[in-house]
Amino acid sequence: MTYQSPLRLMRLNEVLDLTGLSRATLYRKIAAGTFPPQHKLATRCCGWRASEINMWLRNPASFTLADLVSSPDGGPI
Repeated sequence: MTYQSPLRLMRLNEVLDLTGLSRATLYRKIAAGTFPPQHKLATRCCGWRASEINMWLRNPASFTLADLVSSPDGGPI
C-alpha cells in the first residue's frame, strides 16, 4: 500500500503499521542510516514523509540515506 501525496506526513503508529517494524527496530534502522529519519514538526511532535516511506517500502533491503538525497523530493519540508 502506498500513499499518493508526497507531502503527506505520517505519525509513528502509522509508520509502524505500514512497515511492520517494531519501534525499537525502526529507531535502530534510523540510527544506522537504513530508514528515513523523522522530521521535527513541533517540540514534542515528529512525522515521516509518506514519499520517503514509500521509497523505503519499494526496496527496504538496499535503502540508504543517499537515496533520499538523490531523489527529487528528498529535500527539507
